[in-house]
Amino acid sequence: MALAAVSEAQTTLKQRLMYSLMSLGVATPVETVVAFVMYFIVDIKNLPAPWFATFWFFYTIYNALNNPALGFASDRTRSRWGRRRPYILFTGLPYVLTFILIFSTPFDGRVNPVALLVYFGIVIVLWEGLYTALATGYYGLLPEMFGTYEERTDVAAQMNIFQTVALILASVVPPLLWNTIGWAGMAVILGIISVIPIYVAFRFLFEREDLRTDTGFPFGPALRHTFVNRSFLTAAGAQTMRFFGTGVLQAGVPFYLKYSLKVSDAMFSLIFGIAFLVAMASLYPWRNWVANRFGTRATLILANAVMIAGVIPLSFSPSLTFTLISAAIIGVGLGGLVLMGDVIIAEVVDEDEVRTGHQRAGMFFGMSSFLITLSGLLVSSIFGLMLPAFGYDTLLEVQPPTVDLGFRLFLSIPTTVGFLLAILLLWLYPLHGERLQAVKEGLKAKRGG
Repeated sequence: MALAAVSEAQTTLKQRLMYSLMSLGVATPVETVVAFVMYFIVDIKNLPAPWFATFWFFYTIYNALNNPALGFASDRTRSRWGRRRPYILFTGLPYVLTFILIFSTPFDGRVNPVALLVYFGIVIVLWEGLYTALATGYYGLLPEMFGTYEERTDVAAQMNIFQTVALILASVVPPLLWNTIGWAGMAVILGIISVIPIYVAFRFLFEREDLRTDTGFPFGPALRHTFVNRSFLTAAGAQTMRFFGTGVLQAGVPFYLKYSLKVSDAMFSLIFGIAFLVAMASLYPWRNWVANRFGTRATLILANAVMIAGVIPLSFSPSLTFTLISAAIIGVGLGGLVLMGDVIIAEVVDEDEVRTGHQRAGMFFGMSSFLITLSGLLVSSIFGLMLPAFGYDTLLEVQPPTVDLGFRLFLSIPTTVGFLLAILLLWLYPLHGERLQAVKEGLKAKRGG
């Protein structure tokens, strides 16, 4: 079935590969910031932790709100480069340069914490805005460039292979670089690695002529049409619950290794390395054996179920070896989740285009990112409420034995609830079967007209 579908593709293999390659440049800086910026600013540059935490709370809100704002702006942009492409063309280089500036601060918190906070705050706010603009243009092109389901799953698999490489570059390479050439040198090397694929791939991006003058709705009606869309609410809700579940895993594993398994937190890299590599290896099996046979909804339901099968054993894992097996199972589930995450939003964009006559990928991807970003606040809130109940106290030199159970339950219960809620929302997702087929036929008729 997959082979027959590829023969009907509307794009070339080179176009799909180049679009996917750009994700390496988009993802590497942001994954590096996610992994190390707190460590760099607080531990290396000595910004007081309460200052950082207070700033980060408001920064997260800004981070969430600018996604729909820039998504809406991209839907209404009209230029000789198109609607989405200028956001890539004019933000790619500044995005990389501000990334370098984040890790090149001349201030130290012991000497001048105010200057450090002001410098860091200004630069990271600029950097995040540029990232959102770049990502909005990039992901907004996905449903426009790749009109068939088979093309989208093929591109999604290739994108996530490059994004796994980005995760490795962002988590394994930085310590090797900053110990030899410093933090600024590390950022320069990763910046060069990032900017090249962005602009090499840019010339292969294209936009549909019939959408170049499509400005969509004013902001108020645009929000209304988005939030009365059942397909979007269920799909974006499922994505948010999925990111909540994986966010709990990412936040909790280092504590789990230290206080439950009593092993070095250096094993964090091993556990997530196994999960990411298994996820990458499973992308095309998910695409060919599941997604292209059963569709987006069924694939995501199964992938969330596999995630539950991987996280539940963490509540009673007796050893690191047993945990590594769980990490491999989690990796299989993660492969299905990352493969179809953008594809399901692209389906929502298609349905909305048939319903409203406007292609509003920027708004839908922006609002989805808004909800996903807020899931991080939910993760930190549950951590702050749940772990003190088991005696965890950062002021103690030695934590009480009860924290073992606390971190086991933290990794298994909230994650399981998150993935179960994702499955429930996907069950309610209406865009499958005959309804999805009707959308495809309606979109084909619209474009043909």
